[in-house]
Amino acid sequence: MRVKAIVAAIMVAGMGVTSVIAADQGTHDTRVAMMKKIGGATGALAGIAKGEKPYDAEAVKTALTTISETAKAFPDQFGPGTENASADSEASPKIWENMDDFKARSAKLGTDADTLLAQLPADAAGVGAGLKTLGANCGGCHQNYRVKKE
Repeated sequence: MRVKAIVAAIMVAGMGVTSVIAADQGTHDTRVAMMKKIGGATGALAGIAKGEKPYDAEAVKTALTTISETAKAFPDQFGPGTENASADSEASPKIWENMDDFKARSAKLGTDADTLLAQLPADAAGVGAGLKTLGANCGGCHQNYRVKKE
């Protein structure tokens, strides 16, 4: 019962962040917040995959749902005119030059998360295998569209 209450609280908090994000499209802070959501969800899955946390199907569902929803909404934060946001030192100009590819990569991350949700990993090993797929998506996009900090 307590786990359900915690998961419900996390989901409600996530909805609040989603509504703030929807109201504040295209800003550096919104983009960072969305990436942190994906990073937090990925971290939760990694903890399970590494055996640092016990397998919890509800936690896996919550993390995969967060990744799916956030990945699908993320490209909307890079509309026309947002390429000049001076605070976005990590957003490569290549995003706007190759918007179709950028959107496709983000959509693939969302779709892969949906596939994992539909075939929910049954244990830590399954979560780890799923993370390899999700991580490849993240890494490929970061390789092409993120300016590395020095």
